[in-house]
Amino acid sequence: MIYFDSDYMVGAHPEVLEKLVETNGLHTVGDGRDEYTAEARRIMLDACGIEQGEVYFLEGGTQTNAVVIDRLLDHNDGVIAADTAHINVHEAGAIEATGHKVITLPNHDGKLRAEDISAYIDNFYRDETNHYMVRPAMVYISYPTELGTVYSRDELTAVSTVCRKAGILLYVDGARLAYGLAADGADLGLKDIAQACDVFYVGGTKCGALFGEAVVTRRPELLPRFVSLIKLRGATLAKGRLLGVQFATLFSGGLYERIGAHAVSLAMKIKEGFKSHGYELYIDSPTNQQFFVLPNDKIEELRKVASFELWGPMGENETPVRFVTDWATTDDDVDALIAAL
Repeated sequence: MIYFDSDYMVGAHPEVLEKLVETNGLHTVGDGRDEYTAEARRIMLDACGIEQGEVYFLEGGTQTNAVVIDRLLDHNDGVIAADTAHINVHEAGAIEATGHKVITLPNHDGKLRAEDISAYIDNFYRDETNHYMVRPAMVYISYPTELGTVYSRDELTAVSTVCRKAGILLYVDGARLAYGLAADGADLGLKDIAQACDVFYVGGTKCGALFGEAVVTRRPELLPRFVSLIKLRGATLAKGRLLGVQFATLFSGGLYERIGAHAVSLAMKIKEGFKSHGYELYIDSPTNQQFFVLPNDKIEELRKVASFELWGPMGENETPVRFVTDWATTDDDVDALIAAL
């Protein structure tokens, strides 16, 4: 069986695992107060082009989103997101559980449009009863999106400009950031994202780490007593150096970029293979997630050799499906999948 279900089905990239083993027997202070975590912060701020900022390490994406959004918003504030956003669809109400509403707008290939955000905010403040409504105080976007698409520099700049004009925050979920940065035609770099938004996180769990996400901000004042809130939410890792070691490794020697480029290259090979066999794209993704519309009988046939996800409920005759690559995907895996078409 070959596996394309997601990009967190295997453990850590060998270089990350090697460093974890190398440092395993060392004694360090806990809770992320060790020298490895301090070094990881320094390396990541430098990679993001931030001189005065902060980095916080957490274990998982849903946990990270819930803690960050809870800190950034007041009690009766909400967060604007695409209707396909992870926080709206696949986080089991984690944001709502912190007391904040997810305000959804229609997605356009997984993305939000600046003009839609602007219109929603304008209409909110034009409503004379807005003091009884959930205030839109933040915009959440994913890079890449849940559909594998990426924002262009112009698109991100437009969203950022709307947010700054309206005085609301922009938060970027970078769970699969490595693959967005490696996407063919992408014109955004890590430093561009860091400057365009107020807070973002760099994904590790889906990008070569055993686990872990890194929250980065150039505006530390937005996250007061954040370490305390992380603890309150049960998200403090006692052996915090495990996160520091992993991110210091991912951001040394170009490993994060290499992981992204490898997975995207094989994803493009999958895309071309399906297209050459006449299958329809569900969406044209330039990243490691590839979506196709397949006849249901073909899905059952492919499932004999490959594991992958349906993208939504099974249709009457055909269904969208998703194939995902990662650091561990091989050319042989992709060749075997294409041969089964």
